[in-house]
Amino acid sequence: MTFLFQKIALFLIFAVCSTGSVFAQSPVPGEVQEKDKKESLQAPEKVEAKPTTRDDEIQKRLEDILNSTGWFVSPQVKVNNGVVFLSGEAKTEEYKKWAGSLSRNTRDVTAVVNKIEVMEPSIWDYQIAVDGLKKQWVNLLRAIPSMVLGIIILVCAWGIAKLVATVIRRLLRNRLNKALLEDVIARAFGFLAFLIGVYVVFEMADLTNLALTVMGGTGLLGIILGIAFRDITENFLASVLLSIHNPFRNGDLVEIEGITGYVQRLTIRVTVLMSLDGSLIQIPNSTVYKSNLRNFSSNPNRREEFVVGIGYEDVISDAQEVAMKVLQSHPAVLKTPEPWVLVDNFGKSTVNLKVYFWLDGKEHSWLKVRSSVIRLVKRGFQLGGISMPDEAREIVFPKGVPLSQLEPKIMESKDRTAPNEPGDESKEVATNAESGLQSEAKEIKKQGSQADLPEAGKDFLKEKNHSK
Repeated sequence: MTFLFQKIALFLIFAVCSTGSVFAQSPVPGEVQEKDKKESLQAPEKVEAKPTTRDDEIQKRLEDILNSTGWFVSPQVKVNNGVVFLSGEAKTEEYKKWAGSLSRNTRDVTAVVNKIEVMEPSIWDYQIAVDGLKKQWVNLLRAIPSMVLGIIILVCAWGIAKLVATVIRRLLRNRLNKALLEDVIARAFGFLAFLIGVYVVFEMADLTNLALTVMGGTGLLGIILGIAFRDITENFLASVLLSIHNPFRNGDLVEIEGITGYVQRLTIRVTVLMSLDGSLIQIPNSTVYKSNLRNFSSNPNRREEFVVGIGYEDVISDAQEVAMKVLQSHPAVLKTPEPWVLVDNFGKSTVNLKVYFWLDGKEHSWLKVRSSVIRLVKRGFQLGGISMPDEAREIVFPKGVPLSQLEPKIMESKDRTAPNEPGDESKEVATNAESGLQSEAKEIKKQGSQADLPEAGKDFLKEKNHSK
């Protein structure tokens, strides 16, 4: 019995140990599912649908493909145990690489040995150039419809720009009295309209980035051009400012930078003057705007002056009276402002008087009136017994002599000859030589209208006809 119980006990112990090892080696149900799931996600690299392809079949298939492309010269393919050996010549490096990729992608190929040589192009081979020209020609033919449509759009944009400029000019005609400013504003709006047409053309050609660059770079381009053409830009801006401020009008007598003349025209670049000697002079507008400008026509009254010397032995007040009578009786000399005859200084042989008088510059020529007044003053002095000695005489005042007994001595030059007796000066206000006292402005304007002006372009000084 005891032996029997021992065997049963050993059997039970063995059974329990075996069961524990089985449970220890068996995975948990959840773990088994996770492991099976992971193994199911790993797909095989290749799935063989057919038996393994033989080497001769791979060789024939690759040779047929290479020959059909026409990219290779004498292509040869050898296959040994799945290793492909390529030989022959290819026209380009890209074709050689393509043949290697084709072989590697073929089923059952284990490796590729690419011995294909790239053909060197001949120096007399013009095929590349011909192919390029053919390609460009095809691209040109394809682009012709777009080009025609783009030209039509640009022409329409140009017409719209002209129409916009005309409308802007008409709208500003009654609001601005500045022809040049109107022209600048109208051109700016017209350019903007044309720029929109250019943008549409670029957008149609699928060049949106280029179109935005053109639109955004217009301001930058203006700055660059302004720096590069600074003088032209200055003249243009000066012409606009001169047109706004109106420092002179067409036909005004002005003096600019020491140049005196009648204004003929104002263009975008220069101001044209006709000088008193009939010369046409062009002055850049920037110079006109920055210089001191004298406009003799803005105020028709003009003051003239000249100096006349009388002898020391003559009475100054008598000479002043004679000169004043001449000025007061002269028809071209204005009564208001009144003329003056003032003592200017003492010369070596004369007491110098300065004569001031005013005249109407629109009615009379200041050169002719000045000549007439000087001639008549000289005649008055001669008739009044007032001497007008020359510089050849020198007055010497003795030293230590009382003022009441002072008699100046006149030192005559040894080479000086006796003067002729004064003749009877003409009492006429204007002689034949002076050809009247009227202003020559009308004559110069007439000459200017007949002259071939060197500066072409629109004259922005011409008065606009608002009746249109």
